[in-house]
Amino acid sequence: MSPSTVAFAQSPRQQGEPAKGIPGSPAPLAEPKAGEDIFRYIERAAGEFDLGLYCRILGAANEWKEGDAAQGIAAPDDASRRYARTLLARTRIGDLDAHPVFEDDVSRYIASAVDPVAKRRIASWTMAEWKEFLLTRSADEIAAVLPGLPSDAAAFTVKLLTNDELIAVGAKIFNPLPGSNIGAKGYLGARIQPNSPTDEVEDIVWQVFDGWSYAVGDVVLGCNPVSSDVESVAKIERALGEVIATFGLEQVIPQCVLAHVDVQAEAERRYPGSTALWFQSLAGVTDANTTFDISVDKMKDHAATRGGRYGFYFETGQGADGTNGHGKGFDMVIHEARNYGFARALKREVAAAQQRAGRQVAPWVHLNDVAGFIGPEVFRSREQLVRCCLEDTVMGKLHGLPIGLDVCSTLHMEVDLDDLDWCLDRIMPANPAYLMALPTKNDPMLSYLTTAFQDHVRIRERFGYKVDDRMWAFFQEIGVIDADGRPTEHFGQPGWIYLQYRRRRHDARPEDEILAEARRAIAAVRARGVEIAEGHGEEVWNLEPELDRRIRHLYDDSKSCIWAELPESFAAALPSALAVRTQSSDRADYILHPPTGERLDPSGDTAVAKLRDRRRDKWDVQVVISDGLNALALTDDGHLAPYLDRLRQKLGAAGFELAPEPIVVTGGRVRAGYRIGEILYGARPDATARPAIVHVIGERPGSGHHAYSVYITAAPVSVWADAGRADHNITKVVSGIADTALPPERAAAETVKILSGLARA
Repeated sequence: MSPSTVAFAQSPRQQGEPAKGIPGSPAPLAEPKAGEDIFRYIERAAGEFDLGLYCRILGAANEWKEGDAAQGIAAPDDASRRYARTLLARTRIGDLDAHPVFEDDVSRYIASAVDPVAKRRIASWTMAEWKEFLLTRSADEIAAVLPGLPSDAAAFTVKLLTNDELIAVGAKIFNPLPGSNIGAKGYLGARIQPNSPTDEVEDIVWQVFDGWSYAVGDVVLGCNPVSSDVESVAKIERALGEVIATFGLEQVIPQCVLAHVDVQAEAERRYPGSTALWFQSLAGVTDANTTFDISVDKMKDHAATRGGRYGFYFETGQGADGTNGHGKGFDMVIHEARNYGFARALKREVAAAQQRAGRQVAPWVHLNDVAGFIGPEVFRSREQLVRCCLEDTVMGKLHGLPIGLDVCSTLHMEVDLDDLDWCLDRIMPANPAYLMALPTKNDPMLSYLTTAFQDHVRIRERFGYKVDDRMWAFFQEIGVIDADGRPTEHFGQPGWIYLQYRRRRHDARPEDEILAEARRAIAAVRARGVEIAEGHGEEVWNLEPELDRRIRHLYDDSKSCIWAELPESFAAALPSALAVRTQSSDRADYILHPPTGERLDPSGDTAVAKLRDRRRDKWDVQVVISDGLNALALTDDGHLAPYLDRLRQKLGAAGFELAPEPIVVTGGRVRAGYRIGEILYGARPDATARPAIVHVIGERPGSGHHAYSVYITAAPVSVWADAGRADHNITKVVSGIADTALPPERAAAETVKILSGLARA
């Protein structure tokens, strides 16, 4: 233990108290004195340990990102960044570990999974010595000490590495999944992401056939569901599982429906054996995990049941904690490293479950870093996206995990379709375990940009990466790849995969008849707005030209959606509507600074309060309508009116009393609805009543559907009375609503079904 550890170990502000930080741009850091580490610098500057200054120094050591700036801890200038890195490099790992930036149940659980013997071996090393060790020693030497690396130290590591050094470390450390090449050196896998805006099973299955026709898809068939209804999730699980079983791949690749872990567990309870790999998003602090409706204990309980072949698939992403209001004053890189520490600890629980089940201990646990999905409030540029992906790849590998990447961009970031190719070329030398894979770069349900099947083909050609050996043999068996590893005449022909599928289902019809059936099915899928790629362009890795044109048109349309504004006549056209605004000063402010769209401006608060006073607690359901990221979703003909009409009918039939005055919010985000609920319901005398907010909001530009979502929150008055308590964790969503996607009338019926369940909870 160094003198700095003795001096500061008992700091009274370290137990679970967030750093205060400094609003706006923090003051520049002074140049360190010779040999000075972080703790001696703080003692000289502040006279005693100061947690806020400590977090500022650690944050300043990062490459600049908007998410850190929002916390008030990004370096204000290049000199401050250089000084912060100098201080960090001089500080011992053990001293840093003795001064956690924040402690809670998650951090303590993360620490419990760190090997104490390996930890003691590296505790006396400075971060500079650790960096040199990573860059100069062999993979085996590094692997011997990685179990002792605290998660925060993994974050400190990447702060000190250049992009080239991150690539060098990433290209050295590999953690393959048991019995596979997924995550091994020289391999790049793919999660087929067969999303449908309506959870249509045909859409989902055909995207799997499509991916396999390009010899893509060896990690997991992982669908993001629109509905969190257990029966809907189970239906998709069974459909994907049936495809896998038909081809005899149960021991090679799992299916996964990315619903909440509780929903997956219930699906498995109702239909034993229907699920394979289980999914959950993770956060780095307890409060943020509460937003996901999980806790350490809940995840440990679920992990205790994962004694079979497949364990967990986790997703994380820099900025998620901060944008959910749980930044706690420390930077995004540390938050992200703690996510990986949480996953590492749960991997240990899965290993224990396998041991109890009498199976070989080979935990199948991996994680996916969804870098770029949140938006420009986290980071905006392609250069930042590359940096984030390289940082996260290395941090995942330092935790002993196979880590994949969703190299992606929301449509309001400054990253376009061609920029993603530029990013991939700069990230791939670090050899992550896998990438996402869709028919095109445009996700038809989530409406963001990510990697297409053809991107995998191009990357394999350029970098020489391979597919898991077992799946490559399967692709050769079904005839899309020849014995020399080259595409055959069936490459990029999903109808051919369907033919092989039908043959394995003992379908003896003539080939032409089955292929004609395939063409009709593909046409039906496309008619629902889900692209199916076929063939290729001039090179085998190019998208077919007409499909490429359509995707670029959707991208251009997304920009129109994002910048569109509700006309002044919109609210006037809705009978008795109350029009209010949030604190966003204009559209640019709304897009770049999301918190401004989460609260009404003072005049809006006053107007809603007056509405409440006039009503005298008469109504139990309030409709809120916000422009969100896609005002056109509300103004297009046949979108909003049919939903509202059917909603009124269904609510009345179900015994709900709908307030006659909808509230129209300009510049509104989802949390603006919660704040309205607090004003309307928080002072009601009956604390056991469960009044509701039904929040209609334009979302997901880029799909071409101009779709909106509905966020449904019904909570006891006691919850509405506690400011900030109503949040995403108690809310259900119906998404993808449009005349060309989920029909508005059907969405209204689903809304009332969900609301009825919440009201009885």
